[in-house]
Amino acid sequence: MHESLRSPSSSTDTAIVSVSSREATCLSELSPQQVKSGLAAWLGWLFDGLDMHLYVLVATPFVAELLGVTNQKDPQVGYYSSLIQAAFLIGWALGGSFFGRVADRVGRSRALMLTILTYAAFTGLSFFAQTWWHLLIFRFLAALGIGGEWAVGAALLSETWPRRWRPWMAAVLQTGVNLGVMLAGLAIFLLADYPKRTVFLVGILPALLVLWIRQAVPEPEEWHAAKQQSLDSPPKFLDLFRGDVRRTTVLTLIVCTLSLTGHWAFLFWHLQHVRNLPEISQWADAEKSQLISQMVWVVMLMSIVGNFLAGFMAQWLKYRTAIALLFLGYFVSMTVTYSTPRDHHALWYCFVPIGLCHGCFALFTMYLPPLFPTLLRTTGAGFCYNFGRIVAGVGTVFFGLFSKVGDSRLALFYAGFLFLPAACFAILLPEPPAEPSIIPPRTVE
Repeated sequence: MHESLRSPSSSTDTAIVSVSSREATCLSELSPQQVKSGLAAWLGWLFDGLDMHLYVLVATPFVAELLGVTNQKDPQVGYYSSLIQAAFLIGWALGGSFFGRVADRVGRSRALMLTILTYAAFTGLSFFAQTWWHLLIFRFLAALGIGGEWAVGAALLSETWPRRWRPWMAAVLQTGVNLGVMLAGLAIFLLADYPKRTVFLVGILPALLVLWIRQAVPEPEEWHAAKQQSLDSPPKFLDLFRGDVRRTTVLTLIVCTLSLTGHWAFLFWHLQHVRNLPEISQWADAEKSQLISQMVWVVMLMSIVGNFLAGFMAQWLKYRTAIALLFLGYFVSMTVTYSTPRDHHALWYCFVPIGLCHGCFALFTMYLPPLFPTLLRTTGAGFCYNFGRIVAGVGTVFFGLFSKVGDSRLALFYAGFLFLPAACFAILLPEPPAEPSIIPPRTVE
């Protein structure tokens, strides 16, 4: 005999309502806990973006160095650099799922410290790589922490800051990633005359943040209330595929898989494409690195604008419509940009609309966690969002294999088409509830 599990108790409802009833209406009304939680999440994402993008910016010359080849257009360079990036994305996915579960069990702040220590340590160790597979292992392990930090930081912020601020919180949090990527570009620019491996030492800096988080950032009240409520029967991972939660899980998996594969194909291959353009192929490595860092800044500046554009669209049109429209914009921008060969002067202008469309991923920050019950929040958001990175990792290699030697234009062109079905499935997603549920509906014998 099956019956639905009872709804959360009135005592828990009271706890949750008491938190939401004190929601601030302006920045000056935020509590010290909210300020510290917001700053911890934002800084975590800032360094997330920094450590994430250091490899992407030096992939071609550094992998060529590790392989012992002088021609950066050698097919081996493209193959092994994409293989390392694939391992990174798969590690990101596994880390998101693993640390998401850890955060639901032991708390957001504790898990946040573990994720930051993980990606800082193994990014720094990448400096010591002597072969391509050394670098692959270090990038995979660093990605475990980077993937975990996404789900933990998003949940920490969504549980402590006013719910009606979510679209703008998403924009601000994603801006931390954009600024981190820009810092990575700045590091490449400043260290252009040094060995490429030197940039990975910059990735150690986030470890210092852990010392402050340990002392200053408490666990959210909502997590404590949910944990107390479910002492006898904490939800399990498989509850993501039961009851009403199942439809949300499946749709989120599809949307994240399609969109992230297209997105990471752009993030990785557009820089390699620029490096191998005919008119700059004979430039010195330092000149190429400086051009790449400047283009990264253009894309990231437009992404920051896109984050707030996405927040405005989400308030005006609701989340799923805004996400679907931004996916369509991403599709149009990618196909127009790479439908025909363009020189680096033309690409400056093409990167503007592509960067604006990156705002769709800012919305995921505050949109996905509330779709899941509190004690499945980082598990659900982390698993669904980061599972897409496994496919994105495979896609990075796939599109690289189908691109011509030294020209990734066609790979980027075809990758843009993934945003069309992503937009269609995004429309089917639900809007987040006004108040969180504690545990998912479940059937029991």
